[in-house]
Amino acid sequence: MKEEKEHDEVVEEVVKRLAENNLYVKLEKYKWKVREVDFLRVVIRLEEIKIKKEKVKDILDLLTLKRVKNIQKFLGLANYYWQFIKDFIVIARPLHDLVKED
Repeated sequence: MKEEKEHDEVVEEVVKRLAENNLYVKLEKYKWKVREVDFLRVVIRLEEIKIKKEKVKDILDLLTLKRVKNIQKFLGLANYYWQFIKDFIVIARPLHDLVKED
């Protein structure tokens, strides 16, 4: 609770300084004290950052990789998530080799 109180004080100070400089925010447009935020295809929580479940489904749906175009689409989508996958470059190398133009 101490951290939440400190956070509230910081928010109050920011709003106060904005007002002092004739800058305003519409407070009703903001969500306050949320436990998670969806942002750029990921869910951000205090303790973790995870890929959105529907994006995982999209990736799994692409796994019927019978055409070069489908493999390229899959790699394009998967490349966005490389930072969440340990050894992604090693795992994806065979697919990259498969579609590599000579």
